Amino acid sequence: MRVAVQQEDLQLLARTLQEQFLAEVPFGEVFQIKCAVNQDELMILTQHPVAVTVDTQQIFAVLEEVLQSVPTYKEQRVQCFLRVFGDKLPYAKHSLTMKQRAIGRAGEAGEEVSFLFPSPSSFSSSSSSFSSSSSSLTYSPLIEDSQEEEEELFDPLADTPDLLTTPRKRPIKPILLGAALVGIIVLGGGAYLLTRPCVMSECKEIQAAQKLKTESRQLTSRAKSESELVAVQKRLETTSADLAAIPSWSSRYQQAEELKASLSGQSAKINQVVKALQTAAVAAQKTQTPAQSLEELQTRQHLWRQAIAPLETINPNSELYKLVQPKLLKYRLSLQTVNQQLQAQERWLKKLTAAKGVASVAIKREANAKSLNDWRKVQSTWQIAVNALIVIPSNSPAAQEAQKLLLEYKPKLATARDRATKEQLAAQSYQQAVNAAKQARAYEKLNQWQAAVVYWGQAFQTAKQISQDSFYYSSAQSLIEPYSAALKQAQEKLELTNSLQQTRNDLNKTCSDEIRICTFNVNDKGITVSLTPEYEQILQSSSSEADPQNAAPVVDATNHLQVLEEALSVISDNANIPLLLYDTQGQGIYTRIPGG
Repeated sequence: MRVAVQQEDLQLLARTLQEQFLAEVPFGEVFQIKCAVNQDELMILTQHPVAVTVDTQQIFAVLEEVLQSVPTYKEQRVQCFLRVFGDKLPYAKHSLTMKQRAIGRAGEAGEEVSFLFPSPSSFSSSSSSFSSSSSSLTYSPLIEDSQEEEEELFDPLADTPDLLTTPRKRPIKPILLGAALVGIIVLGGGAYLLTRPCVMSECKEIQAAQKLKTESRQLTSRAKSESELVAVQKRLETTSADLAAIPSWSSRYQQAEELKASLSGQSAKINQVVKALQTAAVAAQKTQTPAQSLEELQTRQHLWRQAIAPLETINPNSELYKLVQPKLLKYRLSLQTVNQQLQAQERWLKKLTAAKGVASVAIKREANAKSLNDWRKVQSTWQIAVNALIVIPSNSPAAQEAQKLLLEYKPKLATARDRATKEQLAAQSYQQAVNAAKQARAYEKLNQWQAAVVYWGQAFQTAKQISQDSFYYSSAQSLIEPYSAALKQAQEKLELTNSLQQTRNDLNKTCSDEIRICTFNVNDKGITVSLTPEYEQILQSSSSEADPQNAAPVVDATNHLQVLEEALSVISDNANIPLLLYDTQGQGIYTRIPGG
């Protein structure tokens, strides 16, 4: 590096070192680096705040690394110093010699000495130094005058400017270059401004716009299709774009803006109608196929509304009115049709929703059913749900779900109907059993045991036939035992009654002859028979009129009475009840006890 280093080179070197510090040294931003040349030596002073801990070996290594990359023309002595801000003297020094190397080729720098930590008196002569391995600095105490003199000796950077803050002087050549550039820009800009449309030449854009402004209304009013409107719109947009190219410094600028606004307004109205026609075309295309869901119908409704709304804003005086009005009527009819379909589908969807709600009620009632009335409610609730689903038409968006629900609800309705029928039959049977028992008791009171047996039998059999899975089963079971006992008792009573009746018949035959022989009274306690006065008189007459020589009449009377007694004995044995025979005076003349 040459001795006569220019100020710019020193600034560049200082900035290079500063950037290297920022990259490699901790807290590198707090270090300040100054460079100067004194007596053919490059001097580098690095300063830092007192609170920063410094690794001197790292600092000097970073400085040396940068200096090794700098090309030199001859050997160059370099002195590096470390100092705390505010101190007069540095506290560390490092010297090296950079050998000559060509510019653009990597040279080698040989380190002449290791790190030195000189005393304040050594900065002028550099005759005494410390090894770089020393961990501390030792300063020799001197008197103040001597120290000030030594400080004056170390003053190569005292007047050196801060290379990081000193502004760089602008060279004269760039200023001239800038002036020339400005001149070129002014000349080019002037030429550009003068060559813009409608500035110096004839304004064809405005003429074309004025012509199209008149023609566009006629073309629009004669348009019969969307494609013709689109063609007019494209011409309007192209002409508006040409007008937009007219600069604000043109004398025609205001006129161009007014024409552009007019053409843009016409284009916007046409665009509004074109979009409405395109939307209607999409809606009409969707209408070709039946809607599969409520969402599809709502989409069609939205499209028709989007198509109708812009067309309704077209004024009758507008050039577009003739084209728009017939289509608007058609679109409104289409929207009305979609609205009707939506209302119908919403009605079916409401029925579907209502059916689901009724089914939920049926499920809850079925879970809590405990009587015939409960099962009747379950059946009627399922019937309502099924009826609501059956009426949903097959072309409705709700039809698919309705059919699926019917497959689920119909079996539940059948189950509820069967259970309700079973409960109804059980209830009827139970009531029939109770009524038959009531009738049987009534006949018992009348001693009509035959009827009592019949009704007790009906009550017993009906109670036994009640189904086990009905709510009346347990109640019916409680009736079976008493009804069975009542039936048995009635049967016994009937047998006794029949037996007594037979006894009466037998007694009636026995006591009846040409004359009434006897009278009788029969009950379950016994039979009482009394001879009649006529019969007893005959017996007495036969005894009193009998000839002693002829005892036959007496024997006949006695035999007849004996036969009567034997007949009465048979009747008593058949009835299995005791029999007493009395004469007309009430005196017992015969007694028969069965088994006695």
